[in-house]
Amino acid sequence: MTATVPVPATAALALGDDALVLSHRLGEWAGHAPVLEEEVALANIALDLLGQARVLLSMAGDEDELAYLREERAFTNLQLVEQPNGDFAHTIARQLYFSTYQHLLYAELAQGDSVFAPLAEKAVKEVAYHRDHAEQWTLRLGDGTEVSHERMRRACEALWRFTGEMFQPVEGLDTDRAGLEAAWLDSVGDVLRRATLTLPEGPRSGAWTAGAGRQGLHTEPFGRMLAEMQHLHRSHPGASW
Repeated sequence: MTATVPVPATAALALGDDALVLSHRLGEWAGHAPVLEEEVALANIALDLLGQARVLLSMAGDEDELAYLREERAFTNLQLVEQPNGDFAHTIARQLYFSTYQHLLYAELAQGDSVFAPLAEKAVKEVAYHRDHAEQWTLRLGDGTEVSHERMRRACEALWRFTGEMFQPVEGLDTDRAGLEAAWLDSVGDVLRRATLTLPEGPRSGAWTAGAGRQGLHTEPFGRMLAEMQHLHRSHPGASW
């Protein structure tokens, strides 16, 4: 009889929370995106992330309870993904940073033998599109008009301080963190250079406001987002669709 491989719940929650929270943030663009094509693109990316979140959270427990009944401090998502959408450039900068990281992470996990390998093998194909979408918009905005260039520059700098947390250790997630970080810096740096932008020079972590999401410490906008996300479920406990 083959023994069941235990699921590293801490890692499943961390990755699942990343996908869940960013999915909700992207869903907030419904009805507000600059053009109809982006309504569809951002909605599709949000649905991809929601699908990933469901698989990951179900590996750690009941997906509905974990998504809708936990308090703020029980969420372990990166602070990067909970940042408000801001203008379109801000959303694209967030997507560039996170999708590049997620694509590199899933590519590595897909080649391994961990319990995350089957999910990563499927999800890496989805995330490749997320990454390409973010890169193309970064190039379009950065190398566009003076206004779009300036907005993209400000967005990249504003979110830079949240990027270091992506490469902090997570219990149960065995990856080459140094190699991932080096590859991420090379990739993001190349995209920004081609977009006539530069890598921001500020710190990428340090203060609790930029690196403690994995420990359950979140930025102020997260509480408001969580209240909105959980409102319906908490208002009608036990309801089924």
